[in-house]
Amino acid sequence: MKNIFTIILLIFITNSFAQEDAWIYLTDKPNASALVENPISILTQKAIDRKQNHNISIDERDVPVNETYISDLKSQTGIAVLAKSKWFNAVHVRGTEDDINALGNLIFVESIDFANKSLNTLSRSSLIVNKTHTEDETIAFTYGDTQNQVEMINVDNLHLADFTGEGITIAVMDSGFPGVSTMGAFQRLRDNGDLLDGYDFVDRTSDVYDYTGSNHGTQVLSTMAGFIQDDYVGTAPDASYYVFRTEDAGSENPVEESYWVEAAERADSLGVDMINTSLGYQTFDNSNYDYTPTDMNGETTFISKGASIAAEKGILVVVSAGNSGATDWQTVGSPADSPNVLSIGGVDADGDYVSFSSRGSDAQVGYQKPDVVARAGLAYVINEYNSIVQNNGTSFSGPILCGGIASLWQAIPNASPSEVMDYVRQSASQFNTPDDFLGYGIPDLDLVRTTVLSLNEEQLKDFKLYPNPVTTNLNIEMPSNVNQLEVSIYNQLGQEVLNQMITENSKSITVSGLVSGLYVIKLSTKNSSKTFKFIKH
Repeated sequence: MKNIFTIILLIFITNSFAQEDAWIYLTDKPNASALVENPISILTQKAIDRKQNHNISIDERDVPVNETYISDLKSQTGIAVLAKSKWFNAVHVRGTEDDINALGNLIFVESIDFANKSLNTLSRSSLIVNKTHTEDETIAFTYGDTQNQVEMINVDNLHLADFTGEGITIAVMDSGFPGVSTMGAFQRLRDNGDLLDGYDFVDRTSDVYDYTGSNHGTQVLSTMAGFIQDDYVGTAPDASYYVFRTEDAGSENPVEESYWVEAAERADSLGVDMINTSLGYQTFDNSNYDYTPTDMNGETTFISKGASIAAEKGILVVVSAGNSGATDWQTVGSPADSPNVLSIGGVDADGDYVSFSSRGSDAQVGYQKPDVVARAGLAYVINEYNSIVQNNGTSFSGPILCGGIASLWQAIPNASPSEVMDYVRQSASQFNTPDDFLGYGIPDLDLVRTTVLSLNEEQLKDFKLYPNPVTTNLNIEMPSNVNQLEVSIYNQLGQEVLNQMITENSKSITVSGLVSGLYVIKLSTKNSSKTFKFIKH
């Protein structure tokens, strides 16, 4: 009996003091409405402009988590606050099961979601994520070792047309960036002022380049931004970059998902155009937190839900599919499973599927994963010693294509993120016969450029808008080949204030009901669109 009592006591002690991870969802954001009405107080002007250009509304999800609530959580017994998410209005905490459950007594706590799902036995309100609906200079690079991986997706022709990613901002989320601030391969990037900033969300420091436990991020960044004269050229050498460390290479814990979402929120507030990540989450050091292949449905994991919100916010998210193709897991990991991101599988130098590249599966209902592929087999990268080396992994096919898309987007700046993703899929080598290995195949990015620009020039070259400024009636002169046009007008918050169809028999709209100020008008045909700004007096 004494032995039995001792065992029971040990179990009780273990359960009482074992550290668990959980997401604490909060009830509200005080003063959210006032902050949304004054967006410059919570977002950069670049972020506001990007949202406006893509007709993305600014909403309560853009408002930061209430710091008073965070302070109160930090003061609770046994609780460590590790991360926060404004999109989910949630805080990632660590503590004992009892101490975390005690947080449910706080008036501002709406629900608790343990990473160990078996602990979610209490009845709690479910989280509802609100969703919005809605003459060229020739650049002749000598690519050296990157020739094959650049030519495979036809980004070299974009570079020749002077589309090298200029004006596109990419946030790279990874595990370590040693050498990026000093090594020669990124000297061109630094000299051009395109290495913008960074942050280490794991160690909570702005010294993001000091962490030397992993060089993975350095290699990933090199495939896009690296430049060694006559030896190596990345796919977007003139794009601008933020680098964020969100992965702790020494462990695997769900808090890394929270770091990633927090970094994505930071990226959104900074106005980035694209996110690239070569990270994926499936299983953890604590097996109680593990996901299963059937969970890879784009709706289960915290990081995939966060990636989907990033896409809603107007960011084009490019994710490596994963390296589980030859394992029992097989399918893509999260966040590559989200239907709202572009997931990149891998091929070798000959364009053939590489066995380690993660595949699509029945878990992705109604959508194809991976989306497309690029070179992942023995891809050329640059390590922290400024040496060109070869490595395997979709960790590299993802950024190779991400940089290529940045160069493409420079060429077709009026395209929305979802349009760009559709164009990339449609240009791919097996668009009509996709499969779970290559998705839609290898894209041809220059084909997208020439096709879209040709279409836009044909349909949109003769549009005129007058008078501007306008008081009452805004006249729209349409090309002869367009007989119907959708007109959408948006205010400076990205909110649609007017939408109507016009025809060749009715070519003006009345704006007298709008308040004075600056507006964006989007003119859309069936296949393309063009955006103007006008002033209402």
